[in-house]
Amino acid sequence: MKTKCTQKGWTPEQLGSLTGKTYLITGANSGAGFQASRTLLAKGAKVVMLNRNAAKSNAAISALKQEFGQQADVSVILMDLAALDSVRQAANDVLDNVATIDALICNGAIAQVAKQTFTKEGFESQLGVNHFGHFLLCGMLFERLEASKGRIVVVGSNAYKMGLKKIQFDDLNFDKKYTAWDSYAQSKLAQMMFAYELQDRIAVANKSVKVYVCHPGASRTNLLMDTASTFNKVLWSVLSRVIAQSAEKGAWPEIMCATQDGLTFKALYGPTKRADTVAPVGECSLHKVALDKQMATQLWTLSEQKTAFNWSL
Repeated sequence: MKTKCTQKGWTPEQLGSLTGKTYLITGANSGAGFQASRTLLAKGAKVVMLNRNAAKSNAAISALKQEFGQQADVSVILMDLAALDSVRQAANDVLDNVATIDALICNGAIAQVAKQTFTKEGFESQLGVNHFGHFLLCGMLFERLEASKGRIVVVGSNAYKMGLKKIQFDDLNFDKKYTAWDSYAQSKLAQMMFAYELQDRIAVANKSVKVYVCHPGASRTNLLMDTASTFNKVLWSVLSRVIAQSAEKGAWPEIMCATQDGLTFKALYGPTKRADTVAPVGECSLHKVALDKQMATQLWTLSEQKTAFNWSL
């Protein structure tokens, strides 16, 4: 069921001071992740970016410090979600240098990869980056989040209810028939299933970490520009001018999920107009496939095996 929202929905205008709060954001040097960083810094928070590219990260930090002053508390820990050793190193760096985590925002993603490609460990790239990398990161930082009474925000996509609407356990990498869309949809379904399964395990273990799921709608970011086919890049560049909202508005759902009290667990937050593609931000309808318990349990076991990380839950 959708939550009734005001006509304007949730906006960052509802945020109070975030001084003393610390937020980790993956993929934060551009797009929605960068805009989330801007908003959180503007409210006095500390932001730690978890990014792959050092040069782009330094440029992003320079831009933020130019906007908010040199005292703006923003830094980067380099991390490549496509390499689990890099994720492990980054998580250890976080544990060594970040005392509290109020929210870990799993924003980083790749989409519509035109040709089948693989991560360092041999996972189909979208599943590897979007799901397995974040699964390991969340697991390694969970105890710090628990000690901080923090939360995890998983940034999904409406693509989860498209494509094949399942985790293709017998052909995870789409070796039989690869399509950019089906593989992306699977990766986003996996992320969301992980989040809802984690909610259940936290409840059973009586832990305090909160987990929320959101999506950015149709937002003008460079998500497709790095990986999509030339046709899809051109198509999106044209369509985005007509149907998409700004990257700033695309960041609102993840900011809300990272900061707002009173949110629902088995829910999906994001834009609620034009088939859930543009603001106002509120609770969206959730397709039952994301809550398939049998599939989620199987995915959890598989994810522990693939990442060689066993959660304590």
